[in-house]
Amino acid sequence: MSLTITKVVARDARFPLGPGAGSDAVHLDAVYSYAVCELYTDGEEKGSGLAFTVGAGNELVCQAIEFLAQELVGKEIDELMADFGEFQRKLSNHTQFRWIGPHKGVVQLALGAITNACFDLWAKKKAVPLWKLLLDLSTEETIQLLDFSYVEDVLSKEEARVILNSHVIDRHKRENVLTDNYQGYDTSIGWFNYSDQKVRDNIKKSMAAGFTSMKLKVGSPDHERDLRRAYMVRECAGDAATVMLDCNQQWQLQESIEFMMKAKDMNPYWIEEPTHPDDILGHQTLARAISPVKVACGEHVPNRVIFKNYLQSNAMHFNQVDAVRVGGISEFILISLMSRKFNIPVVPHVGDMGQIHQHLVLFNHIAMGHEALFLEHIPHLQEHFVHPCQIVDGRYITPQEIGASSDLKCLQADNIRVAI
Repeated sequence: MSLTITKVVARDARFPLGPGAGSDAVHLDAVYSYAVCELYTDGEEKGSGLAFTVGAGNELVCQAIEFLAQELVGKEIDELMADFGEFQRKLSNHTQFRWIGPHKGVVQLALGAITNACFDLWAKKKAVPLWKLLLDLSTEETIQLLDFSYVEDVLSKEEARVILNSHVIDRHKRENVLTDNYQGYDTSIGWFNYSDQKVRDNIKKSMAAGFTSMKLKVGSPDHERDLRRAYMVRECAGDAATVMLDCNQQWQLQESIEFMMKAKDMNPYWIEEPTHPDDILGHQTLARAISPVKVACGEHVPNRVIFKNYLQSNAMHFNQVDAVRVGGISEFILISLMSRKFNIPVVPHVGDMGQIHQHLVLFNHIAMGHEALFLEHIPHLQEHFVHPCQIVDGRYITPQEIGASSDLKCLQADNIRVAI
């Protein structure tokens, strides 16, 4: 049975957080927000796609959704997804909107929300969770979802086919993750504005809840504060715990190198976003200087081209691509394929609070052979989702509801912008 898109609605959804929650060295007063693309159809199904912001400017992304989404009305979802890579290429290269990108900023966020809504609707049409929809696709169907423009010098369609086909024969060995569930790590223990005592208390709660990996926000002008707190977390969590540090782009390159040389002895698993996200060669320099400490980045990398350059330059050890930051699920998959070619693990940043990414990491592991390391967990918006992700003993329970787990509960009418 066909399912045709008849109307698109853009929603501006903002959720203030509790004291100190969500704070980092750069975003001190974050308001977790989504520019939501909703696709209405001639049936009962509705697709919901997210792009993440931290408040101000969220309305601009909604306006861009309104403009770009006009191309969707009248399209049948199966026909659209059969050649989605080509559709997305054309949508991302609008002759005028491209000028205020290309493939970055407000326009790219809008593209991500639209793309994610298409995948959610497609999964609902097929009445399966997103992870199953993706795993049930043939190699050729997966390839047709992707826009390879500007990256074929590093990953051709044929190379992508080889990666996917080479992991078909033994994928059954990795499907146990569906019942064993995917390990999480706790970001919420160490927000930047939390007191030392609150961080200590959070570590104890987190470990009692089954988490063995956690992250501390650093990036203070006072390096001694950050160093003290980093060693405090190590002492409180114990030597067996995995502890990551996250600077959120605050440091200059030399400052980052100097800090990490002092922090090495607390054995950080990685330093995340240690300097400006556009400084690829700076990350390369840092990665060499602070070895064996590893570098994680990608939260603010907006597109596959910049990820390509990071991978070519050996400038990252962990790829933190976020499907609500880049051009959505299809670009996430393409970036994951490039990362697999370079043997760089994908550990996504979760601007969606893990709702969509809990599906994507299962696909990455089973279909591509990516190592099942762990997935970031941030609990602050769980109450706002229709089907919030479930965490038991520090692990993401494999979702069984149809779709991409991206439906938000009813929003106030004055937060709704009607596009078509």
